Amino acid sequence: MSYQLTKKEVLFRQRLLKASGFDPQGLDGVWGLKTTAADDAFMAASGALQLELGAFDVRSEGHIVGLHIRAQRLAREFLTKAGAFPYIAKIISGTRTYAEQDDLYAKGRWGGPPGPKVTWAKGGESNHNFGIAWDVALFDGGRYMNGDKEIDAPAYRDLAGHAMVPGLEWGGAWRKSDPPHYQVASDYTRISDVRKRFETGEPYV
Repeated sequence: MSYQLTKKEVLFRQRLLKASGFDPQGLDGVWGLKTTAADDAFMAASGALQLELGAFDVRSEGHIVGLHIRAQRLAREFLTKAGAFPYIAKIISGTRTYAEQDDLYAKGRWGGPPGPKVTWAKGGESNHNFGIAWDVALFDGGRYMNGDKEIDAPAYRDLAGHAMVPGLEWGGAWRKSDPPHYQVASDYTRISDVRKRFETGEPYV
């Protein structure tokens, strides 16, 4: 994996590993043997959670495995409860690097791709950037419930009441409501504090 990553991407991964309890023995942006060992241990723990709590659709699994290890447990518990919901829930977005967040922020803004704005957060300003948040999509059969029908918005609200687990926060309860968004609750309520701890590899959840 390491040969495909830039130095910034390696550093991002090292920070997430260390904050999850898998110390790469240095936050230097260099993928060496110690980072490989930490990453292998992280992936083994991810696999153990999958065996313990169950596997889900391919798209959700692709996002779960990139989350902070505590978020992975809660995401699997969430999807297990969502399995009894009348509509199909999938995780469609998980961890984002700062660069990926900046690209998302640019959408609908000057100099960025055209279309509606999709986020108010720049890189380093979203809990997605620290591996503790994900977004869900609901499907009614094969139809993505994107708000085109009257039943869609209530369904996202009902999902939160149906599938929430202890330790999660729901974006639909915010002043700027974001019903598809879920995140791990943290004792560090300021995003700047979470970012500071992430960047030094210290625990924040």
